[in-house]
Amino acid sequence: MLAARGGKVPVSTRSDFRHGLLGRGRATFRLAWVAAFCFVEVVSAGADPSKRRLASALDRIVERPALRHAFWGIEVRSLKTGAILYTRNADKGFRPASTLKLVTTAAALDAYGPDARLLTTVETTARLDGQGRILGDVWLVGRGDPSLSDRFDEGRPTTPFEALAEALVAAGVRRIEGRLVGHEGTFEGDRRGPDWMREDLTWGYGAEISALTFNDNVVRVTLSPGERAGDPAVLDVVPQTPFVTVRSSVVTGAEGAERDITVEKPLGSNRVRVSGLLPLHGEWEGEVAVEDPALFAATVFEQVLEARSIVVLGGVSSSSDPLPDDSRVLAAHEGAPMARLIEEINKESQNLHAELLLRLLGLRVLGEGTTEKGHEAVSAFLERVGVSQAGWGLKDGSGLSHTNIVTPRGLTSLLVAMDRHAHREAFRASLAVAGRDGTLEERMQTTAAEARVVAKSGGLQAVDALAGYVTTERGEPLAFAVFVNNHVDLGRASSTAIDDIALALATAR
Repeated sequence: MLAARGGKVPVSTRSDFRHGLLGRGRATFRLAWVAAFCFVEVVSAGADPSKRRLASALDRIVERPALRHAFWGIEVRSLKTGAILYTRNADKGFRPASTLKLVTTAAALDAYGPDARLLTTVETTARLDGQGRILGDVWLVGRGDPSLSDRFDEGRPTTPFEALAEALVAAGVRRIEGRLVGHEGTFEGDRRGPDWMREDLTWGYGAEISALTFNDNVVRVTLSPGERAGDPAVLDVVPQTPFVTVRSSVVTGAEGAERDITVEKPLGSNRVRVSGLLPLHGEWEGEVAVEDPALFAATVFEQVLEARSIVVLGGVSSSSDPLPDDSRVLAAHEGAPMARLIEEINKESQNLHAELLLRLLGLRVLGEGTTEKGHEAVSAFLERVGVSQAGWGLKDGSGLSHTNIVTPRGLTSLLVAMDRHAHREAFRASLAVAGRDGTLEERMQTTAAEARVVAKSGGLQAVDALAGYVTTERGEPLAFAVFVNNHVDLGRASSTAIDDIALALATAR
C-alpha cells in the first residue's frame, strides 16, 4: 500500500516550520501553516507521483515469497510528462500472452480507422434466368470479417446468412444449378499459429483462421443434467449442422457430485465425443473448434438457403482459388465497424479475431493477406510511431504463441504513442475496465483501481501480464506494462500481485 501523504508537508518540514515560529502568536502560526500547506498542495497537485514511494510499494509486491522465482518486467510512465516512474527489467524480453493484442489492434486501427467495415459477398459469373435459376456456381466470399455471428448483434449465429438469403430471394433466385463454394482466398498460408500447442486446437481460443469465418469457427456445446441421477445429460449444439457431429455419453450425477467432462476431437476431424459426469443442477458449456471453416460456413449457408426454398443442386465445397474477373455481387453483408471489432478483441481477448486483423493488415498495407506481411505491416507501424522493437520477436497476432517476445518498455511506448494517436479514444475504449467489464470484470472490484484502470490482460502457462492505462486518485494519467514470466504458481498469486500493482498505481501520490 502506498503512503497517503503525498503532496502534504513532510514531517521534518513541519517540525522545522514550527520551531521557526516560536515566540509568535498562535493565530499567526496557524495562518502561516495553512498558507504553506495550501502552497505545497497547489504546487504538487499536477506533479508525477513520487518515484521513491512508488518504488517502495511496487518492490514489496514484486518481492513476495510466493513469486520469488518468477521473472518480472515492469515499466510505468507518466502520460503528462513522459517521465519513467518505475522500471524493472524493462528492456528484457518477455512472453506477452494476450497483451500482444494491443499491438495488433493498434496497428489495425491506424491502418483502417475506426469506421471501416468489411464485406462478405455472394457472387457468381453465371446467368440468372427467368425461372429463378442461377446457371452455374455461386461463391460465398469471405474477406476477413469476424462478425458473421451473434457476437455483435442480437439474434442467432445465422442472422447474417439469413439476411444474405433474403437478398437472394428478393433478387428472384430460386435455385442454384451449380455448387455453393465457400471462398477463403483473401488470405494465404497456415490456418494456425506456427507453434500453437496441440491441446489448444480443440477449443475456440485455438480455432482455425480463415478469410471466411462464421460463428468464430466453432460450435457451442451445452450440457444440462437430466431429471434424476443416472439419466443422460441433455445435449445442445449451436448451430445445428451435419458438418459437425457431437455425440454425448455424459450421465447425470447426484447433486453435489464433482463435474467431470472429457471432450475428444481427433485433429483434422469434425467428430466430437463428450463423456463424463454432470451433477444435478449443474451445467457445462464449451466452444469446440471446427476444421475447414470455409466449408463449415458454406454448409450452414446452404441450410439457410434451403429454409428459404432456394435449392443448391451442385452441393457445397470450399476454395482458395482466385475469383473470376467477371464475377458479380448478388448480395452483400456489411460487418461491424473496426472500432467495435477491436473492442471485442481487447475486452474479451478474442484470439481468432486478432489473427484475422493481422492478416488484414498485410492485405491493407502490403497487398497480401498473410501472417508474414501482417508482421511487416505491424513493424512499419511501430517504427513510424516511435516504438523500439529491440528484443522483439512476433509469431502471431493474438499472443497464443509461446514464442512471442516483447519488452515492457516497447509495450509502454506503444501505449504512450496511442495516447497521442488520432484514434486514441477508440483504442482506449477497446480496453477492459477494471471491476466493470471484459476480462477484468471480476478483478479489482470495490478497490480504488475499479474503473480507474483500463487494460489488456494476458495469461498462458507460467505467464501473467497486464498493460494499459490508469488514472490515479489525484488525476495523474499513467501508462504501464507488467509481465510475470516463468512462475510455477498454479493459483492466483501472480494475478493477485499484478492487481495489487494496479491498485498501487491508482492510489499513487
